[in-house]
Amino acid sequence: MSTNGTLTPFSHTCIIERDIIEGGFAVNEKEISLAVIKRLPRYYRYLGELREKGVERISSKELSEQMQVTASQIRQDFNNFGGFGQQGYGYNVKYLYEEIGKILGLDRNYRVIIVGAGNLGQALSNYSDFAKRGFLIEAIFDVKPELIGKKVGHLTVWDASLMEEYVTAGKCDIAALTLPKENAPAIAAKLVSWGIKAIWNFAPTDLNVPDHVVVENVHLAESLMRISYNLTEKLKR
Repeated sequence: MSTNGTLTPFSHTCIIERDIIEGGFAVNEKEISLAVIKRLPRYYRYLGELREKGVERISSKELSEQMQVTASQIRQDFNNFGGFGQQGYGYNVKYLYEEIGKILGLDRNYRVIIVGAGNLGQALSNYSDFAKRGFLIEAIFDVKPELIGKKVGHLTVWDASLMEEYVTAGKCDIAALTLPKENAPAIAAKLVSWGIKAIWNFAPTDLNVPDHVVVENVHLAESLMRISYNLTEKLKR
C-alpha cells in the first residue's frame, strides 16, 4: 500500500522470475521494483511496433536508440525476468513481446465496467484499442436519467442501481471510475464490498481500499501540472 492508503499496482508485488530450462521454466519469486514495472508497458508497445514492421530480432543497443533508454538499463530490466536475450544475437522480438505480455498479465482477458457515463466515460467506452489488449468494456453505468438508456458505442448505459447485481454475479474484474470526486470514495467502497478486484480511478481523489484491491490512479489535472512545471523550468533557461 502506498503512503496515501492506496494500493499502487505492483508496488509490493513478487513477480515471477523465470529461468529457461528444458521443457519449460524454473519458477522463482523475486520482488521487482516499481520503476521496472512502469517501464514494461513501454517495452511492450515498442516491441509490438517492431513486430508489426516484421523485425525479427533486435539488440539492446538498437532498442535503446529507439526508446531513449540506455542499453545497460534495458539489459538490467530484462535480467530481472531471466534475461530473454543471447549474447551476439540480441532479442527475439516476437518471443520477448509475448513474454513481457505474460508478465503484464496480457495473456488473458479482463472484463471492465465504467461507472460514470459522462464525456470521459463515453470516450473510454469508445476506445477500441482496449479490446485489442484484452480489456473488454462490457457495461457502463450512471445515475442520471438523461443518460440511462443512451447508446454509447456497442453499449447501452444502465441504471447504476443494477451495478450491485452485475458485480456480485462476478461479471467484471476492473471498474473504471469516471465520476465526480465527491462520489468516488463511496462508490469505490461499494464496489469493494461487492467483490471488485481492481479500480481504474479517474476521479481526482485518492481512494482508501483494502490491500487486496488494486488501484491505478489517473489524475489528468496532476499530469497537466507536471507539464506546467517542466514547461516553466524550460522557459527559465
